[in-house]
Amino acid sequence: MFKKRDRNEVRQIRHARVRKKVSGTPDMPRLCVFRSNAAIYAQVIDDTRGITLASASTLDADIKAQEADLDKKGASKAVGKLVGERALAAGITRVVFDRSGYIYTGRVASLADGAREAGLTF
Repeated sequence: MFKKRDRNEVRQIRHARVRKKVSGTPDMPRLCVFRSNAAIYAQVIDDTRGITLASASTLDADIKAQEADLDKKGASKAVGKLVGERALAAGITRVVFDRSGYIYTGRVASLADGAREAGLTF
């Protein structure tokens, strides 16, 4: 009998396949996105040292204050802007975008647009 795979399991397989090729370096770290039903998280990661250089999420106080006025896509764009500003403050201008197996649409795309507006290039 055919057993249908869980959507998150399929996403994790896609993510592992992409992560074989995508890696963050000190010159060009990885902008990693995690999306849950309630929140969205973004981290700028240097994989060679294994450290997070900048991060933001909808749970940050800066975005929590605006969240009542924003929908999920608007909050995602605000997270992208915030992580972009924090990355620029850390001296990072270029990143590799890691969508973590999610389809590049909706909240993931709006986070990327927000990061580009803040000044990150990818």
